[in-house]
Amino acid sequence: MNRSSRNTSARHRIFSLPADWPAHRRNLVLACIMALMLSFVGFVQSWNLAFSLLNMCLISAIMSLGVNIQWGYAGLFNAGVMGFAALGGLAAVLLSMDPVPAAWAAGGGGIGLGLVIGFVTIYANIYLWKQARSQGKKRYWMIGLVIVVGYSLMRQAIDPSVAAIEAVDPAMTGYLGGLGLPIILSWLVGGLFAAAAAWVVGRIALGLRSDYLAIATLGISEIIIYVLKFEDWLTRGVKNVNGLPRPVPYEVDLQEAAWFQEIIPQFNLSIVEASSLLVKLCYSGLFLIVLLTIIWLSESALRGPWGRMMRAIRDNEVAANAMGKNVTSRHLQVFVLGSAVIGIAGAMLVTLDGQFTPTSYQPLRFTFLIWVMVIVGGSGNNWGAVLGGFVIWFFWIESEPIGLWLITLLTSGMEPAHWLRLHLIENAAHTRLITMGLVLLLTLRFAPRGLIPEVKR
Repeated sequence: MNRSSRNTSARHRIFSLPADWPAHRRNLVLACIMALMLSFVGFVQSWNLAFSLLNMCLISAIMSLGVNIQWGYAGLFNAGVMGFAALGGLAAVLLSMDPVPAAWAAGGGGIGLGLVIGFVTIYANIYLWKQARSQGKKRYWMIGLVIVVGYSLMRQAIDPSVAAIEAVDPAMTGYLGGLGLPIILSWLVGGLFAAAAAWVVGRIALGLRSDYLAIATLGISEIIIYVLKFEDWLTRGVKNVNGLPRPVPYEVDLQEAAWFQEIIPQFNLSIVEASSLLVKLCYSGLFLIVLLTIIWLSESALRGPWGRMMRAIRDNEVAANAMGKNVTSRHLQVFVLGSAVIGIAGAMLVTLDGQFTPTSYQPLRFTFLIWVMVIVGGSGNNWGAVLGGFVIWFFWIESEPIGLWLITLLTSGMEPAHWLRLHLIENAAHTRLITMGLVLLLTLRFAPRGLIPEVKR
């Protein structure tokens, strides 16, 4: 056997080893590298920034898991991640904020009446569609008439109430408020909101070609953002909702607590820095519990009969349909589940921020970036989606200071006031987009299946 044949045989032996332990070793190495990167930020910049990064990485990983459930399990392309995340944020407002009694007195009854009319209109149309099949084209005229009448009555009930609600102290409130419940409950409700929207979209679009689903999800997400921006009675619109309650202690309360003041000197930290670190650690613990729970449920489902069925449908819909599987129903199921996970992450993000800002929901941040996380991490692999969430968010935040340091280093030989040096330093923020492109290209070139590819079982 010549040298070339021996090398080929050796490579074949290396790559034909049992997949379990090399994959576990690789995953452990990648996780350690990610932990070292976060630790490096803590040592070089600050631990407050490192834990802020960690919290956002955890939330991004959960969003990435939601998209991976849809794309990696079933091959469904969701272009409306932004809208489902926004619905999770809306849940945090509607559940946790205190109600505004004056606004409810001014127009709460009219809003309730309008919603009842809207639901009755929808039910009447569904009933007519099923019962008037023998009427031919008359059915469409009847449904159109019901829609026009119902919409007119709904607007007559809602419009005066909306004007009255938004006139109630608009600088501070101008909306109905919420239910005053613990904000951690909104994480589950955010998942329900997103799941309900996904069910509506899926019922319409999943029976059609796959590109229709992308168009439908993109459209519904833009509609959701439009409503959140301009319906002040619901979310205060562009005036934002500030001061959402927390599931963790406030820094001021910790700084005033006697037990906290006693233990701080042992860690050689200022009381302000220590209180901020403890709050971030509390958030990290809560987010980690949610992440591990979703991973456990996802992995259990993926390794069971349901997961094998979903992969069979993804790989060959025609064959799965011939075996008696209801492909459209299963697609709807997995689409709803993935959207629910995205909604949970959206509620967690608003909880962490402490405010709801409808204008912050941009496709670049809440759709494109999440898809990059799934692609880089490895679609079809839950742990890959988690790693992708960590890696991409880390570079999304740290690429600007890294770029600024690199530009400063490369232009150190120039005059301090040189036009090229000043221009590059002023535009260091654009290195964020360049870095995302480089990470994506390098991953597609050297690891086309992602950093942690799907394991074929």
